[in-house]
Amino acid sequence: MTMVTPNPALSRASEEAQEIRRPFSAKVFGFIRRQPLGTVGIVIVVVITLAGIGANWIAPYNPISDHFSAMLQPPSWQHLLGTDQFGRDILSRIIFGARTALIVGLSSATIGGLSGLVLGVASAYFGGRLDLLIQRVLDIVMAFPLIIMALVIVSVFGTGVDNVIIAITIPLIPRCARVVRSSALSIREVPYIDAARACGFSHARIILRHMVPNVVAPFLIMVTAFVGQAILIEAALSYLGLGVQEPVPDWGLMLQGGAEEYAATAPWIAIFPGLAIMLAVFGANVFGDALRDVLDPRLRDR
Repeated sequence: MTMVTPNPALSRASEEAQEIRRPFSAKVFGFIRRQPLGTVGIVIVVVITLAGIGANWIAPYNPISDHFSAMLQPPSWQHLLGTDQFGRDILSRIIFGARTALIVGLSSATIGGLSGLVLGVASAYFGGRLDLLIQRVLDIVMAFPLIIMALVIVSVFGTGVDNVIIAITIPLIPRCARVVRSSALSIREVPYIDAARACGFSHARIILRHMVPNVVAPFLIMVTAFVGQAILIEAALSYLGLGVQEPVPDWGLMLQGGAEEYAATAPWIAIFPGLAIMLAVFGANVFGDALRDVLDPRLRDR
């Protein structure tokens, strides 16, 4: 009697075909079951995004209007998270602060990630002196801690949302470029890249059609991680007075605006903005981890 050994490749193909045929609801519940923490991160990111987009309709009060008759009121039904030293509703300022965090976080992560993608792929593909030059410049930028580099750039260009985005974007570029380059170096040596060169394809076509799609997975993971870092750095700059300025609602600015002075008498001024920053960074990080598990075939199989 002859025993038939199952083919792992055929089994894998059958599993993938069954996965494709599964209804969307079953895929969603399967993801929730496999990635409960990632699901929590996605929910947090979606809630913060919706709060930032719909702040004008969700916030119960004007976030920049002073009401000195309602100064330092504790959380109540009228003001769910209390008021600050100027009588401004903290819940409304947190909701509008989500918009600032999203603008800075997404803009910095996207611009820095795309710039790092271009530099990393170009450095790996062309190699030689161009690779050496790009890597040495990136080494110089990475020699400075991220927050220190952001502080220097803000000190040169000044405060404001646009300058904060620039200050956070520049230190993120080399971090993404190094990760993308490491993935692109292995892809450059595969046979189909040599075949594309032998067919006379242009460098742009080889890079865009064959190399970039194969580094998208680590690129997306890096971008999601950058969103949390950018939100944290933006809050730190605003807390130091070098980021967003009053009266723009901002989580870091809310911590800086008298939170230490009123820590004993009105602790809610610092607690709730701090929780907002913590949840945003936590949500972005666990969402990035879940995205890594989904996109990486080795982790997905496990």
